[in-house]
Amino acid sequence: MDLTYERKNAYKNADEKKLKKIFEYSERYKRFLDNGKTEREVVAETVALAKENGYTEFDFSKDVKAGDKLYYNNRNKGLFLLKAGKANIAENGVRILVAHVDSPRLDLKQVPLFEKADMAYLKTHYYGGIKKYQWLTIPLALHGVIALKNGEKITVRVGEAEEDPVFYITDLLPHLSQEQSTKTVATAFNAENLNVLVGGIPAEGEKEKKLVKQNVLKILNEKYGVTEEDFLSAEIEAVPAYKAKDVGFDRAFVASYGHDDRVCTFPEVTALLETETDQTVLTILADKEEIGSEGNTGMQSVLINDIINKLAESYKVNAAVIRAHSKCLSADVTAAYDPSFADAFEEMNASFANHGVAMNKFTGARGKSGSNDASAEYVGYLRNVFEKEGVIWQTGELGRVDLGGGGTVAKFIANMNIDTVDLGVPVLSMHAPYELISKADIYEAHKAFSAFIK
Repeated sequence: MDLTYERKNAYKNADEKKLKKIFEYSERYKRFLDNGKTEREVVAETVALAKENGYTEFDFSKDVKAGDKLYYNNRNKGLFLLKAGKANIAENGVRILVAHVDSPRLDLKQVPLFEKADMAYLKTHYYGGIKKYQWLTIPLALHGVIALKNGEKITVRVGEAEEDPVFYITDLLPHLSQEQSTKTVATAFNAENLNVLVGGIPAEGEKEKKLVKQNVLKILNEKYGVTEEDFLSAEIEAVPAYKAKDVGFDRAFVASYGHDDRVCTFPEVTALLETETDQTVLTILADKEEIGSEGNTGMQSVLINDIINKLAESYKVNAAVIRAHSKCLSADVTAAYDPSFADAFEEMNASFANHGVAMNKFTGARGKSGSNDASAEYVGYLRNVFEKEGVIWQTGELGRVDLGGGGTVAKFIANMNIDTVDLGVPVLSMHAPYELISKADIYEAHKAFSAFIK
């Protein structure tokens, strides 16, 4: 009997059959990433998958019954998927899986287009925690919607197809950056200068000034039928134009924009759609996590309570009883130990790439501030579930004590009297425009979520 604890490498001793499953699953995930670079695109992609698997639209005016497979599309930016099971909901509650579908990015301002030095730019406001310098000199794509006054909605997606142009934020050349290099990273890059270059050809036959801006507006009008005023009711995001790619000679890793948190979203969805269970399962894809889970599409919205209340009404059970017996996995990424920056971690309690899905018993900062700290009993329950299903998992925390920290949606679920813990995939270069994850880890995440809802 081994009395010690040691992490397991998810690739070590994996036979050919398991390696094939890992790599095939990662190919599906890469397609999901490339098709869904914004919260709206992820929701649309997932609704399509749900419909293919027999899900129909949730209706608050109709009772839910065992066997129902339902989805609730929350303003095209959040999604609830409900599979009503045969198990006694008063005794078993609901198995809840939560991930978020927003990622750090650059949002266009409401009045974004301007011209300077015969070049046209779009002004941005960054969303979520970014290192500003990482967004300079990389190819960018524009994704989003423009809502017109007449109710029509126009979809924008430019920079992804091979024939598309990309967009660009300039940086100062080394020859002229002596003053810039003396500043701290936090002060060297001004957020108001994160302007996206979108044009350089002046309009012909025009008498007005700002001819490059005029030419860009003409192109937009011809392509989308919009005017400058229509930016006022637009949601357009500048995101990296990179595709998801394998990394390493052995292809063990995947680099992509948006692993945080689509690397948890995808295995949640596949676990729900592909796992037979008698439990009632609620999978939530939430918006706005990166900015505090606010608003009617964030996890602080009352929608989850509304759906649980509807279940209670349908099954004639007290909603408080359902919540008290429910269990939740808040599926969010964690920081993978990076040997290049080892002093940011406490190695014994860090999460490692290639060592399976990672559980963060608590998040928060400093003295666990702002954290859901899961109970020992709930962690013990999950240990048993994962062991029975052969899930390779590990535990960890987000960096060394007092260095940083972070938060997830876990506390908002736990505040409803629901046992909740964070479980997600370790990520290298988190919040960068191009993040890195292990293929083995996302496969183990799928297995973990599947085991949880059985």
